[in-house]
Amino acid sequence: MSHTAHIRSHRKPRRSASTIAMRAGVAGGVLSTLAVAGASGSANAAEPVTQTLELPTLTADLAAQVAQSADVTQQAAAGYELRAERDAAATQAAKEAKADLAEAKKKAAEAKKKAEEDARKAAAERAARTAERATLSASVDTGSSDSSGSSVSSNTSTATGSAAAVVSFVQAQVGDAYVSGGTGPNSWDCSGLVQAAFKQVNVDLPRVSQAQSTAGTQVSLSNLQPGDILYWGGAGSAYHVGVYVGDGMFVGAQNSATGVVMKPLSYDPPSGAVRVL
Repeated sequence: MSHTAHIRSHRKPRRSASTIAMRAGVAGGVLSTLAVAGASGSANAAEPVTQTLELPTLTADLAAQVAQSADVTQQAAAGYELRAERDAAATQAAKEAKADLAEAKKKAAEAKKKAEEDARKAAAERAARTAERATLSASVDTGSSDSSGSSVSSNTSTATGSAAAVVSFVQAQVGDAYVSGGTGPNSWDCSGLVQAAFKQVNVDLPRVSQAQSTAGTQVSLSNLQPGDILYWGGAGSAYHVGVYVGDGMFVGAQNSATGVVMKPLSYDPPSGAVRVL
């Protein structure tokens, strides 16, 4: 026995058998639980865990929604495609319009250039005609006779007023072609030229030579004035007409070989004349 055994504070209390048994049982239960848990853990570690997901059931409403969504998507795609086609067409149209505009500008420039060139040529031709008239005027015989011996005037008076307009018109056509039935602007027959000349001063003449030879007052060839109508053949049955322009000269659309010419009266002496103005 210990030397302190008699001291109360150093005595260990005795445990009862029931307490010991209870503690042993608790300990055994804990150990059993740990063993089971360990075995379960080992089993779980050895076998993989498989998780199963349940998908929602495809009901009629859900199918309709899916179909509607597909239709909307398809319509949107069609809309995008149509818009792309329209954009491409607009781009192509713009390119074509730009090309057409460039071509139109090119043609306009060419037309302008041609018009300017034609104007220069016309001016040159007028100058040449003026020079020819001056030469012819200088070579006119003063006081020539026709084939029948009748005296033909070489009146040198200057045309004025309406007569001047008629004379200016016919002189401007010198060099144009002769075409039977021609009424201008670049080809004439004899009566077509005379009719057009008097139309410049608002005088309406008949279309044919026969009628024009009686359209005014008959005048003597020795008393001609610029603007008088000359005719060849009989009055009322004339086969050719022209216009007296002064200085012993006349202008007429003679024939297909000569065209419209300005010649002295001696070139082709007329049969008579009428005065309209």
